[in-house]
Amino acid sequence: MRNQLLLIEDVDDLGRSGDIVSVKPGYSRNFLLPQKKAVIADKYTLRLQAKLKEERAKLAEVDRKEAEEMAQKIEGMVLSIEVKVDPDGHMYGSVSALDIARLFEQEGFKIERRNVVLAHPIKTLGIHPVSLKLKEGVPAHATLKVHSGGVIAMPEEAQSIPAEPEV
Repeated sequence: MRNQLLLIEDVDDLGRSGDIVSVKPGYSRNFLLPQKKAVIADKYTLRLQAKLKEERAKLAEVDRKEAEEMAQKIEGMVLSIEVKVDPDGHMYGSVSALDIARLFEQEGFKIERRNVVLAHPIKTLGIHPVSLKLKEGVPAHATLKVHSGGVIAMPEEAQSIPAEPEV
């Protein structure tokens, strides 16, 4: 059995403010209702729904303008990150969406990790395109240069360990 709720705030992957959604009882009881992101939908909440949709439309227009301005500033931007590599040129770890969001933050843009669109973390050196999905679905594109910050050599002891234990 699913509950009908009226969303008071936008909830990622569920709906926007003013939408009536159907969710499982546990999700509504444990998250949406205690966080005051939704109220139970009944005949008395219809007036509230109209008000919320009107407010959401105004907010969406403001968000879209801000996102378009930010996208114009970001478009064509080149970011650079230095990573550690082994003697063969392979990266230790990878560059994730969080790393990219932090790079944008250093440049003065407030970008969240969820705004960075990456199919998988970047695991190779070179130049990589980065796509962003800003508020209201406004797209932006930048370039990320991943370069080595130096080669990490293996310690002498690790190189001299015999392959088979001595008996």
